[in-house]
Amino acid sequence: MILDGKAVAQTVLAGVGAGVDRLRARTGKVPTLAVVLVGEFAPSRIYVANKKKAADAAGIASRDEIHPAGLSRAALLELLRSLNDDRDVNGILLQLPLPDGLNEDEAINAIAPGKDVDGFHPVNLGNLLAGRPTTVACTPAGCMEILDHYKAELTGAEAVVVGRSRIVGKPLAQLLLARHATVTMCHTRTRDLAAHTRRADILCVAAGKPRVVTGDMVKPGAWVVDVGINRMPDGKLVGDVDFASVEKVAHAITPVPGGVGPMTIAMLLRNTLAAAERQMGVA
Repeated sequence: MILDGKAVAQTVLAGVGAGVDRLRARTGKVPTLAVVLVGEFAPSRIYVANKKKAADAAGIASRDEIHPAGLSRAALLELLRSLNDDRDVNGILLQLPLPDGLNEDEAINAIAPGKDVDGFHPVNLGNLLAGRPTTVACTPAGCMEILDHYKAELTGAEAVVVGRSRIVGKPLAQLLLARHATVTMCHTRTRDLAAHTRRADILCVAAGKPRVVTGDMVKPGAWVVDVGINRMPDGKLVGDVDFASVEKVAHAITPVPGGVGPMTIAMLLRNTLAAAERQMGVA
């Protein structure tokens, strides 16, 4: 079975659009997302454009802070402070990676936790760890949304997460634990990765390496969520999972592209709506 992230994302976005309509009817306002892009990283420009298009379709207003020539550390921090203080801005998205010379941790920490719609602020990550999630990182939330949409059984399942980043791996492990899965986290220094992945009923791969998980590393009947996206020398986009071999073994698998990718933007907009509702007292 192919886990169609595009279809699930459309369902989420339809819900966001309906929520925006309800918020407008109650308050006369719509959520506003401020997007901060520093530098000339081409994939980031494309990603920001896609986010803006999706926001427009859902009725969410965008405020673009695009700085292709870069910003100094002081100017970036001042910009983030001004957005924190702007009552008309409900969510702040700082597009990563930042150019050399800017500290990502410092910049993320400068965003007000209530406006951190990416879910990367230490307060939001800490709330997730404490079992009181507020804003959850978009990609892990999207992975869970796909699994829920297709009714994967998580309670008691052996779940293996390959990758330990704060953007995907760590929050995803916490989300799976909260759903009563038994979670193993693997990473670049894991010995005998295949021995772990072969046990997984739910296998989520965010390794950052193309086709690192192959069919012989997957348990027959497993659910496989491929978070990776890698552009090969021939221009083809592939995931961290070797789709051709794994599809023959797995019960279900996300494609690349068209799997987790569309969910990230959809969950970002859901987070923005939720932040606006909290700030306007209608959550």
